[in-house]
Amino acid sequence: MIASGRRKPTPIVPPGNVQSRALMAVIAIMAFLACLTLGGVSMIRATAASWQGGISREVTIQIKPQEGRDMNAALLQARDIALQFVGTVEGRIVDEAATERLLEPWLGTGLDFDELPVPRLVIITIDERNPPDFSAMANALQKQVPGAYLDDHRAWVNRLSSMADAMTSIGLSIMMLVFFAMILTVIFATRGALSGSRSIVEVLHFVGAERSFVASQFQRHFFNVALKGAFLGGFLACLFFAAARIWQSRFLATPGADQATALFGSISIGWGAFAGILLTVLIVAALTTLTARLTVMRTIHEIDHIRSDPEQSNPV
Repeated sequence: MIASGRRKPTPIVPPGNVQSRALMAVIAIMAFLACLTLGGVSMIRATAASWQGGISREVTIQIKPQEGRDMNAALLQARDIALQFVGTVEGRIVDEAATERLLEPWLGTGLDFDELPVPRLVIITIDERNPPDFSAMANALQKQVPGAYLDDHRAWVNRLSSMADAMTSIGLSIMMLVFFAMILTVIFATRGALSGSRSIVEVLHFVGAERSFVASQFQRHFFNVALKGAFLGGFLACLFFAAARIWQSRFLATPGADQATALFGSISIGWGAFAGILLTVLIVAALTTLTARLTVMRTIHEIDHIRSDPEQSNPV
Protein backbone atom coordinates (compact mmCIF):
# COMPACT_ATOMS: atom_id res chain seq x y z
CA MET A 1 0.00 0.00 0.00
CA ILE A 2 1.05 3.51 -0.70
CA ALA A 3 1.55 5.52 2.44
CA SER A 4 -0.87 8.38 2.77
CA GLY A 5 0.16 11.93 3.51
CA ARG A 6 1.96 14.60 1.57
CA ARG A 7 5.67 14.34 1.00
CA LYS A 8 7.94 17.13 2.12
CA PRO A 9 8.92 19.24 -0.91
CA THR A 10 12.48 18.84 -2.13
CA PRO A 11 14.56 21.97 -1.43
CA ILE A 12 16.07 23.85 -4.34
CA VAL A 13 19.53 23.67 -2.79
CA PRO A 14 20.47 20.21 -1.40
CA PRO A 15 21.33 20.70 2.28
CA GLY A 16 24.18 18.18 2.53
CA ASN A 17 26.14 18.64 -0.68
CA VAL A 18 29.90 19.16 -0.87
CA GLN A 19 29.59 22.89 -1.53
CA SER A 20 27.56 23.39 1.65
CA ARG A 21 30.08 21.54 3.78
CA ALA A 22 32.95 23.49 2.24
CA LEU A 23 31.14 26.78 2.82
CA MET A 24 30.44 25.79 6.43
CA ALA A 25 34.15 25.11 6.96
CA VAL A 26 35.10 28.48 5.46
CA ILE A 27 32.55 30.32 7.61
CA ALA A 28 33.79 28.45 10.71
CA ILE A 29 37.36 29.57 9.95
CA MET A 30 36.25 33.17 9.37
CA ALA A 31 34.19 33.20 12.58
CA PHE A 32 37.10 31.68 14.52
CA LEU A 33 39.48 34.39 13.28
CA ALA A 34 36.96 37.15 14.04
CA CYS A 35 36.26 35.85 17.55
CA LEU A 36 39.97 35.30 18.18
CA THR A 37 40.66 38.90 17.19
CA LEU A 38 37.84 40.15 19.37
CA GLY A 39 39.08 38.20 22.39
CA GLY A 40 42.66 39.36 21.82
CA VAL A 41 41.61 43.00 21.63
CA SER A 42 39.55 42.56 24.81
CA MET A 43 42.56 41.09 26.63
CA ILE A 44 44.84 43.91 25.47
CA ARG A 45 42.34 46.56 26.56
CA ALA A 46 41.94 44.94 29.98
CA THR A 47 45.71 44.63 30.46
CA ALA A 48 46.32 48.22 29.38
CA ALA A 49 43.60 49.43 31.75
CA SER A 50 45.23 47.47 34.59
CA TRP A 51 48.62 48.96 33.80
CA GLN A 52 47.20 52.46 33.58
CA GLY A 53 45.37 52.03 36.88
CA GLY A 54 48.51 50.85 38.64
CA ILE A 55 50.66 53.62 37.19
CA SER A 56 48.19 56.43 37.74
CA ARG A 57 47.78 55.59 41.46
CA GLU A 58 51.42 56.34 42.27
CA VAL A 59 54.16 58.86 41.54
CA THR A 60 57.86 58.33 42.13
CA ILE A 61 60.47 60.69 43.56
CA GLN A 62 64.04 59.88 42.57
CA ILE A 63 66.90 61.35 44.59
CA LYS A 64 70.40 61.13 43.18
CA PRO A 65 73.26 60.70 45.64
CA GLN A 66 75.54 63.69 46.10
CA GLU A 67 78.78 64.11 47.96
CA GLY A 68 78.18 64.88 51.62
CA ARG A 69 74.42 64.23 51.38
CA ASP A 70 72.60 62.39 54.12
CA MET A 71 70.45 60.22 51.86
CA ASN A 72 68.07 59.06 54.59
CA ALA A 73 67.38 62.64 55.67
CA ALA A 74 66.85 63.67 52.02
CA LEU A 75 64.38 60.82 51.50
CA LEU A 76 62.39 61.79 54.59
CA GLN A 77 62.37 65.45 53.58
CA ALA A 78 61.17 64.64 50.05
CA ARG A 79 58.40 62.42 51.40
CA ASP A 80 57.24 65.11 53.85
CA ILE A 81 57.22 67.79 51.12
CA ALA A 82 55.12 65.60 48.82
CA LEU A 83 52.63 64.73 51.55
CA GLN A 84 51.96 68.43 52.17
CA PHE A 85 50.09 68.66 48.87
CA VAL A 86 46.36 68.00 48.69
CA GLY A 87 45.64 64.79 46.82
CA THR A 88 48.47 62.70 48.29
CA VAL A 89 47.52 59.72 50.47
CA GLU A 90 50.73 58.19 51.78
CA GLY A 91 54.46 58.03 51.11
CA ARG A 92 56.79 55.04 51.24
CA ILE A 93 60.57 55.09 51.13
CA VAL A 94 62.10 52.23 49.17
CA ASP A 95 64.81 50.93 51.48
CA GLU A 96 68.20 49.61 50.43
CA ALA A 97 67.09 45.98 50.55
CA ALA A 98 64.17 46.65 48.18
CA THR A 99 66.40 48.73 45.90
CA GLU A 100 68.93 45.89 45.78
CA ARG A 101 66.18 43.46 44.78
CA LEU A 102 65.14 45.79 41.97
CA LEU A 103 68.70 45.97 40.64
CA GLU A 104 69.57 42.33 41.22
CA PRO A 105 68.74 41.13 37.67
CA TRP A 106 71.28 43.59 36.24
CA LEU A 107 73.91 44.16 38.96
CA GLY A 108 73.68 40.99 41.06
CA THR A 109 73.64 40.79 44.85
CA GLY A 110 75.82 42.35 47.55
CA LEU A 111 75.68 45.95 46.27
CA ASP A 112 77.51 48.68 48.19
CA PHE A 113 75.38 51.82 47.87
CA ASP A 114 78.21 53.96 49.28
CA GLU A 115 80.31 53.15 46.20
CA LEU A 116 77.59 53.09 43.52
CA PRO A 117 75.69 56.28 42.56
CA VAL A 118 72.32 54.52 42.69
CA PRO A 119 69.27 56.82 43.00
CA ARG A 120 66.92 56.14 45.89
CA LEU A 121 63.16 56.19 45.51
CA VAL A 122 60.14 57.52 47.37
CA ILE A 123 56.76 56.20 46.22
CA ILE A 124 53.81 58.53 46.79
CA THR A 125 50.27 57.15 46.59
CA ILE A 126 47.81 59.70 45.24
CA ASP A 127 44.06 60.10 45.16
CA GLU A 128 43.02 59.33 41.57
CA ARG A 129 39.81 61.33 41.93
CA ASN A 130 41.63 64.40 43.25
CA PRO A 131 45.27 64.30 42.06
CA PRO A 132 47.74 66.88 43.36
CA ASP A 133 49.40 69.67 41.39
CA PHE A 134 52.39 67.78 40.00
CA SER A 135 54.11 70.86 38.61
CA ALA A 136 54.03 72.64 41.96
CA MET A 137 55.21 69.47 43.70
CA ALA A 138 58.14 69.09 41.29
CA ASN A 139 59.18 72.73 41.77
CA ALA A 140 59.03 72.43 45.57
CA LEU A 141 61.14 69.27 45.52
CA GLN A 142 63.78 70.76 43.24
CA LYS A 143 64.08 73.88 45.41
CA GLN A 144 64.29 72.15 48.79
CA VAL A 145 65.91 68.83 47.81
CA PRO A 146 68.47 69.42 45.04
CA GLY A 147 68.75 66.45 42.71
CA ALA A 148 65.20 65.26 43.37
CA TYR A 149 63.13 64.35 40.31
CA LEU A 150 59.37 63.74 40.26
CA ASP A 151 58.08 61.14 37.80
CA ASP A 152 54.28 61.23 37.51
CA HIS A 153 54.27 58.50 34.81
CA ARG A 154 52.09 60.55 32.48
CA ALA A 155 54.34 59.72 29.53
CA TRP A 156 53.87 55.99 30.19
CA VAL A 157 50.12 56.37 30.60
CA ASN A 158 49.88 58.22 27.28
CA ARG A 159 51.97 55.55 25.56
CA LEU A 160 49.81 52.77 26.97
CA SER A 161 46.64 54.55 25.87
CA SER A 162 48.05 55.06 22.38
CA MET A 163 49.14 51.41 22.21
CA ALA A 164 45.72 50.15 23.32
CA ASP A 165 43.95 52.41 20.81
CA ALA A 166 46.27 51.29 18.01
CA MET A 167 45.75 47.61 18.83
CA THR A 168 41.98 48.14 18.95
CA SER A 169 42.06 49.83 15.53
CA ILE A 170 44.17 47.01 14.10
CA GLY A 171 41.83 44.40 15.57
CA LEU A 172 38.74 46.10 14.15
CA SER A 173 40.44 46.39 10.76
CA ILE A 174 41.22 42.67 10.79
CA MET A 175 37.61 41.88 11.68
CA MET A 176 36.36 44.06 8.83
CA LEU A 177 38.70 42.27 6.40
CA VAL A 178 37.46 38.90 7.67
CA PHE A 179 33.84 39.95 7.20
CA PHE A 180 34.61 41.30 3.71
CA ALA A 181 36.32 38.06 2.70
CA MET A 182 33.37 36.09 4.07
CA ILE A 183 30.89 38.20 2.08
CA LEU A 184 32.84 37.59 -1.14
CA THR A 185 32.93 33.86 -0.38
CA VAL A 186 29.18 33.76 0.17
CA ILE A 187 28.55 35.68 -3.06
CA PHE A 188 30.56 33.15 -5.07
CA ALA A 189 28.95 30.23 -3.22
CA THR A 190 25.46 31.59 -3.86
CA ARG A 191 26.15 32.15 -7.54
CA GLY A 192 27.56 28.63 -7.75
CA ALA A 193 24.39 27.22 -6.16
CA LEU A 194 22.27 29.30 -8.53
CA SER A 195 24.27 28.09 -11.50
CA GLY A 196 23.61 24.47 -10.54
CA SER A 197 19.89 25.13 -10.01
CA ARG A 198 19.39 27.73 -12.75
CA SER A 199 16.85 25.72 -14.73
CA ILE A 200 14.76 25.09 -11.59
CA VAL A 201 14.91 28.75 -10.61
CA GLU A 202 13.86 29.87 -14.10
CA VAL A 203 10.93 27.44 -14.19
CA LEU A 204 9.72 28.48 -10.75
CA HIS A 205 10.09 32.15 -11.55
CA PHE A 206 8.33 32.08 -14.88
CA VAL A 207 5.40 29.99 -13.63
CA GLY A 208 4.65 32.72 -11.13
CA ALA A 209 7.00 32.32 -8.18
CA GLU A 210 8.04 35.70 -6.81
CA ARG A 211 11.67 36.65 -6.46
CA SER A 212 11.23 36.87 -2.70
CA PHE A 213 10.01 33.25 -2.57
CA VAL A 214 12.99 31.93 -4.53
CA ALA A 215 15.36 34.10 -2.50
CA SER A 216 13.86 32.79 0.75
CA GLN A 217 14.69 29.22 -0.27
CA PHE A 218 18.36 30.07 -0.73
CA GLN A 219 18.48 32.37 2.27
CA ARG A 220 17.12 29.65 4.57
CA HIS A 221 19.74 27.21 3.31
CA PHE A 222 22.63 29.65 3.72
CA PHE A 223 21.37 30.77 7.12
CA ASN A 224 21.48 27.19 8.42
CA VAL A 225 24.96 26.67 6.97
CA ALA A 226 26.25 29.99 8.32
CA LEU A 227 24.77 29.50 11.79
CA LYS A 228 26.37 26.08 12.17
CA GLY A 229 29.72 27.30 10.87
CA ALA A 230 29.68 30.47 12.97
CA PHE A 231 28.81 28.64 16.17
CA LEU A 232 31.57 26.12 15.45
CA GLY A 233 34.09 28.93 14.93
CA GLY A 234 32.97 30.76 18.07
CA PHE A 235 33.13 27.55 20.11
CA LEU A 236 36.68 26.85 18.87
CA ALA A 237 37.72 30.40 19.80
CA CYS A 238 36.35 29.98 23.35
CA LEU A 239 38.10 26.59 23.54
CA PHE A 240 41.36 28.24 22.47
CA PHE A 241 41.16 30.88 25.23
CA ALA A 242 40.29 28.22 27.80
CA ALA A 243 43.26 26.07 26.74
CA ALA A 244 45.58 29.09 26.84
CA ARG A 245 44.32 29.92 30.33
CA ILE A 246 44.95 26.35 31.52
CA TRP A 247 48.45 26.42 30.01
CA GLN A 248 49.27 29.71 31.73
CA SER A 249 48.03 28.52 35.12
CA ARG A 250 49.87 25.20 34.84
CA PHE A 251 53.20 26.67 33.73
CA LEU A 252 52.94 29.92 35.69
CA ALA A 253 56.35 29.54 37.34
CA THR A 254 58.25 28.98 34.07
CA PRO A 255 60.14 31.86 32.41
CA GLY A 256 58.01 31.68 29.26
CA ALA A 257 54.73 31.94 31.13
CA ASP A 258 56.10 34.72 33.34
CA GLN A 259 57.12 36.74 30.30
CA ALA A 260 53.74 36.18 28.63
CA THR A 261 51.96 37.25 31.81
CA ALA A 262 54.13 40.36 32.11
CA LEU A 263 53.43 41.37 28.52
CA PHE A 264 49.80 40.36 28.04
CA GLY A 265 48.51 39.87 31.57
CA SER A 266 46.26 36.99 32.50
CA ILE A 267 45.01 35.04 29.47
CA SER A 268 41.34 35.25 30.27
CA ILE A 269 38.35 37.05 28.82
CA GLY A 270 35.39 38.36 30.74
CA TRP A 271 31.68 38.01 30.18
CA GLY A 272 31.73 41.08 27.97
CA ALA A 273 34.11 39.34 25.57
CA PHE A 274 31.95 36.18 25.59
CA ALA A 275 28.93 38.34 24.76
CA GLY A 276 30.97 39.91 21.96
CA ILE A 277 31.83 36.46 20.59
CA LEU A 278 28.14 35.51 20.62
CA LEU A 279 27.29 38.78 18.88
CA THR A 280 30.01 38.09 16.29
CA VAL A 281 28.50 34.67 15.61
CA LEU A 282 25.08 36.22 15.03
CA ILE A 283 26.57 38.95 12.82
CA VAL A 284 28.32 36.31 10.69
CA ALA A 285 25.05 34.40 10.25
CA ALA A 286 23.10 37.59 9.49
CA LEU A 287 25.66 38.85 6.97
CA THR A 288 25.71 35.48 5.21
CA THR A 289 21.92 35.36 5.00
CA LEU A 290 21.61 38.94 3.77
CA THR A 291 24.39 38.46 1.21
CA ALA A 292 22.78 35.29 -0.13
CA ARG A 293 19.37 36.97 -0.41
CA LEU A 294 20.69 40.04 -2.21
CA THR A 295 22.74 37.87 -4.57
CA VAL A 296 19.72 35.76 -5.50
CA MET A 297 17.53 38.84 -6.01
CA ARG A 298 20.19 40.40 -8.21
CA THR A 299 20.63 37.20 -10.23
CA ILE A 300 16.87 36.82 -10.86
CA HIS A 301 16.78 40.46 -11.93
CA GLU A 302 19.52 39.64 -14.46
CA ILE A 303 17.48 36.66 -15.70
CA ASP A 304 14.45 38.92 -16.21
CA HIS A 305 16.61 41.44 -18.02
CA ILE A 306 18.05 38.81 -20.36
CA ARG A 307 14.57 37.35 -21.02
CA SER A 308 13.23 40.77 -21.95
CA ASP A 309 16.17 41.34 -24.34
CA PRO A 310 17.21 37.96 -25.83
CA GLU A 311 20.04 39.51 -27.84
CA GLN A 312 21.97 39.96 -24.62
CA SER A 313 23.89 36.95 -23.42
CA ASN A 314 25.17 38.06 -20.08
CA PRO A 315 25.89 34.81 -18.22
CA VAL A 316 24.97 34.42 -14.58
